[in-house]
Amino acid sequence: MTAPAVRLALLGCGTVGAEVVRLLHEQASDLAARVGAPVELAGIAVRRPGRARDVPADPALFTADALGLVKRSDVDVVVEVVGGIEPARTWLVEALRLGKGVVTANKALLAEDGGALHDAAVAGGADLYFEAAVAGAIPLLRPLRESLHGDRITRVTGIVNGTTNFILSAMDTTGAGFAEALEEATALGYAEADPTADVEGFDAAAKAAILASLAFHTRVSAAEVYREGITEITAADVASAREMGCVIKLLCLAEQTGGQAGRAVSVRVHPAMIPRSHPLAAVGGAFNAVFVEADAAGQLMFYGAGAGGAPTASAVLGDIVAVARARVSGPTGQRGQTGLEAYADLPVRPIGQVVTRYHVRLDVADRPGVLATVAGVFARHEVSIATVHQTGRGSEATLVIVTHGAPDAALAATVAELRDLPIVRTVVSVLRVEGGE
Repeated sequence: MTAPAVRLALLGCGTVGAEVVRLLHEQASDLAARVGAPVELAGIAVRRPGRARDVPADPALFTADALGLVKRSDVDVVVEVVGGIEPARTWLVEALRLGKGVVTANKALLAEDGGALHDAAVAGGADLYFEAAVAGAIPLLRPLRESLHGDRITRVTGIVNGTTNFILSAMDTTGAGFAEALEEATALGYAEADPTADVEGFDAAAKAAILASLAFHTRVSAAEVYREGITEITAADVASAREMGCVIKLLCLAEQTGGQAGRAVSVRVHPAMIPRSHPLAAVGGAFNAVFVEADAAGQLMFYGAGAGGAPTASAVLGDIVAVARARVSGPTGQRGQTGLEAYADLPVRPIGQVVTRYHVRLDVADRPGVLATVAGVFARHEVSIATVHQTGRGSEATLVIVTHGAPDAALAATVAELRDLPIVRTVVSVLRVEGGE
């Protein structure tokens, strides 16, 4: 006997939503076999239901009443691909409280208020899946929440924004400046008309918050993620990285530090130099990759397409199958498991306490004693210098200093004092260096 159909409410029918509808239509028989029951659309919520759309769906399914669709008794699973905080939060909290499974690609909502969704899922005994919220089609979040649940994850390092990775890759391979590389990314459709969320690191920060929350069982919001974008990266920075055998990437870094008595997490997004021998250095174009380090599993790498309608829809469909299969099989286990349990409740360490290496480039006066004076400033703030390299003479003299690991606050104090020195014309750039020491 065939189980009753699992009926979906789809909230949103833009690029991703339309691709979800297409995949549901084209793979209907395969999905039914995987789930153990047919998977059907009960309704599609959009702003303008009467608008013509090139999707294989009955026009009668479209409605402007998203909340009404969520509350319908014949809806089993709610799939949200609208984005934003409200009204998506209201819709999803209501669905979860009613015991309906939820699949969402909403990274902004999860990063700002994943705790509210988790609490509603527990209260309603409902499943919450969100694989598509980070790194598109790459199967990443489910391994963190399930496959590695018995291990202790110590560090997650990732390239999780395709736009910035395309720009930095173009700057590295062609020698272009930031503006030129951004123009190319826009022309090819990798960058939005307003690229602020990408190039200033907001998109990556939201994803970093989700990754840290899953990896460390601690609720981390986007506001707690230290964030820097790539708009200040120059062709000279990229060339300097190349001379060091490095490449510049916008990295998402989340790590757990300290022993059992003093554990904490740090979460940050910023451009950094990494050695070309690092696995992430070879990730080019608009691709994403995440490098996970765990006590028992060791080092794991996840790589693939991080954005786009089809890759994101693929991740959404995978979650739909998981939620639908759980509903068909019945209450065989505890429901309301989201991966966002915050039982560890670790403090989030401020950026000033985070230890890393730095690459500092200074325009300086070319006269005796300059290097000793500059080195003295680093010594006063207990920032140890690893290498010093001078290029140019006279008015074009430049010092490039690479440090050993030091707290961010100590480096910030060092740079502030350097800016006030008469012999330092300009602090041209300060970049973090990850890996390789």
